[in-house]
Amino acid sequence: MAKLKSIAYTDTAFKVIHVFVALCDNKYQGIVPVPPAIGNGQDPENNLYWGCDNGVRTYFKKSKDRQLLKKQKRSSIVLERLIFRHRTQNVYLVADAWDGQAIEKTTEDFLFSCGGQLKDTIHYNKQIIGINGNAQLLAYIGHDGLMDFRLPDEFKNADGKTRDCIILACVSKKYFNRFITPTKANPLLWTTGLMCPEAYTLHDAVKGYINNESQTSIRKRAVAAYVKYQKCSAQAAANLLVGK
Repeated sequence: MAKLKSIAYTDTAFKVIHVFVALCDNKYQGIVPVPPAIGNGQDPENNLYWGCDNGVRTYFKKSKDRQLLKKQKRSSIVLERLIFRHRTQNVYLVADAWDGQAIEKTTEDFLFSCGGQLKDTIHYNKQIIGINGNAQLLAYIGHDGLMDFRLPDEFKNADGKTRDCIILACVSKKYFNRFITPTKANPLLWTTGLMCPEAYTLHDAVKGYINNESQTSIRKRAVAAYVKYQKCSAQAAANLLVGK
């Protein structure tokens, strides 16, 4: 295992939510193909999970709860990073759009972050924001790449801390469970079947999280959002979106 960045930072004055978005990619992911214009994993502007109406960037920018502080290209594989601040509470949300071809690396970094093996910080003005394993909530959005590739059992808890996580990908409870368990992360929300990981489910779950609601309440918010946008039954959504 390569040496991981471990910049520890804790500021109890605010919470940080770090979102990993694996851009939808017809060419490099084992997905049922979507229209080419929204399935190019190297084009965040038009990508289903980022630039489209219900993509993370567009949906969260429209949210009245958040102010977009900064947008930047992060690297050759993190094609865009957004930093939001909640308008009324001390919460930052950092969302990263990963090149769809790099879904394996996206998944690895998410899991390393869940266990506190990977920790980093970013700066906005004079504020230091702890990301990766320094965040309190970590979320993965996109295709479940664990259906297509194998990862080594390198993920573990490195510091005794318990982080919350949300994994919105197809059948994520089944495929991610063996990797999440040794990280000691707490799955607030993951899935039992095929799903569309658009931003409304995450948005409403995060609203409950920020309000310090129970896991049951957070899940109910996510279920309601999924029913509204997917036009499915409440029972179907409740069976799909589950807690630990």
